[in-house]
Amino acid sequence: MSALLEKFNQTQAKAKIPQVRSGDTVRVHQRIVEGGKERVQVFEGVVIRTDRMGSSTAAITLRRMSSGVGVEKGFMLHAPNVEKVEVIRRSKVRRNYLSYMRNRSGKSARLRELGFNPDDIYVEEEIAVKDETTTAPAATKEEESAEATTKEASKKVDEDVATAKDEEVVKDESKSKDSQPEEKESAKKS
Repeated sequence: MSALLEKFNQTQAKAKIPQVRSGDTVRVHQRIVEGGKERVQVFEGVVIRTDRMGSSTAAITLRRMSSGVGVEKGFMLHAPNVEKVEVIRRSKVRRNYLSYMRNRSGKSARLRELGFNPDDIYVEEEIAVKDETTTAPAATKEEESAEATTKEASKKVDEDVATAKDEEVVKDESKSKDSQPEEKESAKKS
């Protein structure tokens, strides 16, 4: 039954979602239906938690201060009512779950900002299903260069081994040539 659910979730998953991390300041555009009317509501806050980011059930929890009261709201990134997620600011944090932000306000709630390129945060996600559709991730440039270096090193080792074997063969042949005249002399004497 879980395989069916995963297949369904994969069909509902969005092709392009941003790479959201804890500590990011994010603006989420959510479609809200009230009676017969439909509108888009924007919620902006700091991501204090990320869950299951590689799957179709990826979720984030945002926190913001509204009229002096802390408000937290959770969003499923692949939900149909979430229209758009914008990353506004990226901050340096060392945890995935920033629960300590609940006890802070004012200057102590500030996070150290990191520079980032907004164009690089969108990644086309391939959500893997546990069936035969799972694919290996594409190799990065670093991995490709490491593989090339490894291949070059193994070729060099193979060449060195072949050269050493050739030298041993030459030495063996020269020894056998030297030993043949002694055998002939010993055969003549007897």
